[in-house]
Amino acid sequence: MADGAGAARRDLTEPRYSYGGDEFVFVELAENMSLSVNFRAMAITNRLKEEDLSGITDICPSNASYMVRIDPDVLHPDRLIEHLKELDAEVGGIEGFELQTRVVDVPVMMEDPWTHEALMRFRDRHQDPEATDLEYSARINGYGSKDGFVDALMGSPWMVTMIGFVPGLPWCYQLVPPDEQVEVPKYVRPRTFTPKHAFGFGGGFAVVYSVEGAGGYQLYGIAAAPVLDVSQRLKDFRDSIVFPKPGDIFNYRNVGREEFDEITAKVDDGSFEYRTRPFTFEAEKSLADPHAYNREIKEVLYGDQG
Repeated sequence: MADGAGAARRDLTEPRYSYGGDEFVFVELAENMSLSVNFRAMAITNRLKEEDLSGITDICPSNASYMVRIDPDVLHPDRLIEHLKELDAEVGGIEGFELQTRVVDVPVMMEDPWTHEALMRFRDRHQDPEATDLEYSARINGYGSKDGFVDALMGSPWMVTMIGFVPGLPWCYQLVPPDEQVEVPKYVRPRTFTPKHAFGFGGGFAVVYSVEGAGGYQLYGIAAAPVLDVSQRLKDFRDSIVFPKPGDIFNYRNVGREEFDEITAKVDDGSFEYRTRPFTFEAEKSLADPHAYNREIKEVLYGDQG
């Protein structure tokens, strides 16, 4: 059943407000992730940013929650919580929620040699040591082949719902009805190595590993361009070392080795820029008819390519 606007109401629970020492207030909107509850978190935190209240030093939206950092000498946490309750009542459901965002083309080479080498090193930590991560994920999600599974991953865009785990790592949730959401468990025991820029999947989230390190998500491929640039050498990183932002709409696009090499060469010489287009995201339209709205999103991103 599609996650329509009516279903959005059923996803929501009474928010839980918690203190984190003197400087933090944590708000849990729901126990389970869904697009509707994530849209609600963005609606509340965006409204809070617009208000620019004195004493608030940071606002961090997450999948089904958010956290606010304050200067307690300026703004008492109890006063903040009372205000957040008012905002919550004003926002209500997600009716009318619009997000000024951008749509981004994210090239990924699936089944690349680097992540394949990494995942094969750790088969003893995997649920199915005889299969690759892609083969295992396709099978448990009911796909007859890994190609069909890849088509599903690349067929619809994804919302960046939060940034975390390591700096710059985007958590992405696909804009499809709940019964089409891919779900895959993490490794039985985590790897001690994951290549930088690996395209992975765990639970219901796709990620691009921003840095090399440990990890437990299934590995499917590798992104051609970085999501984190601490040197800020590339144009897309001049305002921030982190490219993705909560609310971005990523369209992961499967590319071959030739295009992958062309993109990485541009990254190396500093000329690479992500293909992006501004977009006004309407939550109700997305939940009411995800496939039609996704076609509209892709038209905005690629329509001028003919």
